[in-house]
Amino acid sequence: MGSGHWSTDVYTAAAGYRAASGKSAFDYSDSGARTVHPDLDPDGVFMRESRDSGEHPFSTPIAVLFDVTGSMGNVPRVLQTKLPQLLGLLTRKNYAVDPQIMFGAIGDATCDRAPLQMGQFESDNRMDEDLARIVLEGGGGGQKHESYELALYFMARHTILDSMVNRGRKGYLFIIGDEMPYPRVKPREVKAVIGDVLPEPIPTEDILAELKRKFEVYYILPTAAHHSGDKEVLSRWRKLLGQNVLELDDLDAVCETIALTVGLGEDAIDLDEGIADLTDVGSRAGGSVGRALAPLQRTAVVRSTFEIAGGPGGNQRL
Repeated sequence: MGSGHWSTDVYTAAAGYRAASGKSAFDYSDSGARTVHPDLDPDGVFMRESRDSGEHPFSTPIAVLFDVTGSMGNVPRVLQTKLPQLLGLLTRKNYAVDPQIMFGAIGDATCDRAPLQMGQFESDNRMDEDLARIVLEGGGGGQKHESYELALYFMARHTILDSMVNRGRKGYLFIIGDEMPYPRVKPREVKAVIGDVLPEPIPTEDILAELKRKFEVYYILPTAAHHSGDKEVLSRWRKLLGQNVLELDDLDAVCETIALTVGLGEDAIDLDEGIADLTDVGSRAGGSVGRALAPLQRTAVVRSTFEIAGGPGGNQRL
């Protein structure tokens, strides 16, 4: 729900304990579990909430959902090891006020036992615990489709954001994957996985339009994934999200890419400033992040020029 504060010391201590005891960062999955952990089960969930509080009065919701089917390989494990960098950049560099991060996982509802796993929005080390509970099923249905549309449905209808309710500010949703959504949200799958009853299927375009009223939505396609650079996948997502489709040529840069995207969205930095910040914190990901985010920077420049000119009326903000 977003209370508490992230501690790198707590994260480091937990990582040290896992190393000493031979446990994995994904201990639930590596123990042999093949069903959704109860804390991440979307079935019957009313809402996942990003709330303002005395500790965090100006919450910024950030959801990171990643494909855990076979084609995505090592992405979830890399994300877990980079978690401190993500939180560090967001907070120490003031990219976002009171960030609250939610992790989730996407599979395929046509065949997987854990097709959708959804954590809670957290401001402290409980987000690391949510990652540890994710089942890395490694399945998927093939044909370059997974149940991304089911995740879009959940995020559209089963989240509540005080940033939006209280301040009219959207959250950020990042989907890390390498395949396409199915054409529509299917009532049978929604009932089986989430528990809602739908009278008819919802086209993916329609549920995405509903979701965009709450979130800025981004799709990240890492080079390390099986379908990296696939023209059909990229074309489908670009029709849905336009310039918010980001190709990332270094998987190790995923958290830095997310952090700088939020910083750009919050007008806390421009791309050059963000890359300089990466150098300042000892990251070598600046080149990869710069290439991934170049489309967003170009869009920001065009938008800024348009606003300075006052739009079609001219010079209204000068």
